Amino acid sequence: QVPLVESGGGLVQAGDSLTLSCAASERTYSVYAMGWFRQAPGKEREFVGAISWGGDSTYYPDSVKGRFTISRDNAKNTVYLQISSLKPEDTAVYSCAADLSSISYSGTYCSTFEDDYTDWGQGTQVTVSS
Repeated sequence: QVPLVESGGGLVQAGDSLTLSCAASERTYSVYAMGWFRQAPGKEREFVGAISWGGDSTYYPDSVKGRFTISRDNAKNTVYLQISSLKPEDTAVYSCAADLSSISYSGTYCSTFEDDYTDWGQGTQVTVSS
């Protein structure tokens, strides 16, 4: 069974906002840092943000900084990705992932490296029309 399940994707207009959710299907991920990635057709998977287990620390690449916001509700075992001012180039499959090794680091730790993330969801499609 897929450990993480993303939802909230769909077809939107450029300039719209969207919130994606990532919920755990079985185990709890509230003690792990979580990341969001996206993969556009014909391109490699791209890191778009991460959040520490307590939510105190987030990190975004320059390509999405200011438009993407990650948050989490550990009581609901859910992580969110808010995307504002959507652009056609944001069209991609968005996936969340858990970094199980993050439990060994400080509470503000979150990785930007895809290889650090071991548990993944299947992704949700976001399509932005111009």
